[in-house]
Amino acid sequence: MTQANSDAVLSAAEADNSEFLVFSLGEEEYAIDILKVQEIRGYENVTRIANAPDFIKGVTNLRGVIVPIVDLRIKFHLDNVEYGGQTVVIVVNVADRVVGIVVDGVSDVMTLTPDQIKPAPEFGVTLSSDFLSGLGSLEDRMLVLVDIDKLLTSEEMALVDTTRHA
Repeated sequence: MTQANSDAVLSAAEADNSEFLVFSLGEEEYAIDILKVQEIRGYENVTRIANAPDFIKGVTNLRGVIVPIVDLRIKFHLDNVEYGGQTVVIVVNVADRVVGIVVDGVSDVMTLTPDQIKPAPEFGVTLSSDFLSGLGSLEDRMLVLVDIDKLLTSEEMALVDTTRHA
């Protein structure tokens, strides 16, 4: 096999792989598609919005853009939600809207092959399986793969107006 053919085969194999940003919520590790991530920032105080659900911490001004901040720890009903030095905001771009999600910490970016991604279970998770794209299995780690588009565009979140694209 020539070098060019070898590179083409490698590129085709890499195209099937997916990169995920791995973050922690409590004792669990979650991951979202790295292509949805705009930036990672330290947690800063936000401006509260009256009558917003408790998991929407408020809004912040990010270089002139008003960004809603969602605390996934509250959304996923985790105990002991504390803000510390590791607490970060992952700024994501979903349905042409910028949203910040608060997590306990970010660990790394991981590439998963299709055979490392298993279907999401229908039971036993604190998050509706509608928002899960699967489970990533890598050596001794199990990652809950979150479909951030479905989560943040759900009616319950009400963060993105899904009717405006009509």
